[in-house]
Amino acid sequence: MSRIPTLPKPSLSRTILAIALPSMLTNVATALFGLADLWVIGRLGVASAQGAVEIGAKLLMTVLVVFNFLRSGTVALTAQAAGREDDTAQAATLVRGLAAALAIGLVLLLARSLVVGLGLRMLGASGPVIGLARTYVDIRYWGAVPWLLNAVLVGWLIGRRRMRTVLAVEVAANIVHVALDLTLVLGLRLGVAGVAVATLSSETLKLAALIAMAAGEAPARRALGLLRSRATWRAGDLLALFRLNRDLLGRTALLMTATVLLTRAGARQGPTILAANAILYQLFMLSALLLDGFESAAQVLCGEALGARDRARFDAVVRATLAWAAGGAVLVTLVYALAGARFAAAFSTAAGVIATTGAYAGWAVAMPLAGVASFVFDGVFIGSSWTRAMLVSMGAALAVFVAALLAFRSLGNHGLWLAFTLFFVARAVGQAWLLPRLTRRSFAAPAESGLVSPGLADPISSP
Repeated sequence: MSRIPTLPKPSLSRTILAIALPSMLTNVATALFGLADLWVIGRLGVASAQGAVEIGAKLLMTVLVVFNFLRSGTVALTAQAAGREDDTAQAATLVRGLAAALAIGLVLLLARSLVVGLGLRMLGASGPVIGLARTYVDIRYWGAVPWLLNAVLVGWLIGRRRMRTVLAVEVAANIVHVALDLTLVLGLRLGVAGVAVATLSSETLKLAALIAMAAGEAPARRALGLLRSRATWRAGDLLALFRLNRDLLGRTALLMTATVLLTRAGARQGPTILAANAILYQLFMLSALLLDGFESAAQVLCGEALGARDRARFDAVVRATLAWAAGGAVLVTLVYALAGARFAAAFSTAAGVIATTGAYAGWAVAMPLAGVASFVFDGVFIGSSWTRAMLVSMGAALAVFVAALLAFRSLGNHGLWLAFTLFFVARAVGQAWLLPRLTRRSFAAPAESGLVSPGLADPISSP
């Protein structure tokens, strides 16, 4: 059994910010992938091209983000192992995660024709949009395997508090991405195809850089040996990993279902609304990725505290992270209130799209405050492996979203964004209600010798 250390008690705020701030910058760099694509294609002034990139990107993100459990689960298990000071468990987490990513990537490549055809129909693409969207997806789909492997490597480095390393890689990949976007789309006039090639190339570059960075970490040097070890592939450890990833997969699938419903409802209102909603969604994603820095802090610090069996530290992390995140949400909301409409207008040269975006820009202002608590609770639940409870609360929130879509249909696009806002409020309410009971049961349970079992003392999954 690995030794259970007592975590040091430095300034908690300083510790949270040391993780959250680099994570914010990393997430902003990640958001530049979508923002750069949207801005560059918007320079062409063609709503169908802008809508095609939105449809194509949303399809691929719907497919790939479903597997974001590769990152989240790796963060949780790596942080818990770090809390126990168990380098072997950290290395085993990396090996299992990369193996799972390769297996999933192979399945996606084999199912390519089915996924692309079904996905474009599901998102409601029609007219000139569908042909351009297919061009985009056919090129960028080959980046699925690098994306999946990157998710594991990033999660592993975050779990080891290597946020600055992740940030450096993300910034470098984005510099290449923006340069390729400008060259291929505005220079060589390759349009939608140029956007797809730029994204595929930068994702592949990121994979090479992350492999190099992870290889320099001490636990990673054990990875090749563990790859050949039977202990790495023990049924019990694989089953525990499967349970955690199964619940995270289900949770992410529900989240992406809400995003697909948002996109589909916008597409039914025509290409102008679709393009405007794409811009507003990118603004929402920018705010979410900023505030997700606090989710990353909660994942790592709650995972470490649970691995070390330090209840007082855990409770303090939850309270402090919520407080810092609320302050960050207020700041983002103020910035959007002052400059959000002008910022959104910069993403298109089509007068109709600009006017429509301005008419609904208030929802981009409201979303940071509406969503911030759910982001932090996601970090707490993932870091603590309370994945079954997280899945159930997400299912309840999706039911609220669907009911709101039907109830506010007469409000048009305003009703659509109101329903989406309530979706995040419902998530936070459900998670806050479950939190006290989950905490009591998890810290009352005996410590595990290996990883903390997914759903440990989870009232949703416990008999």
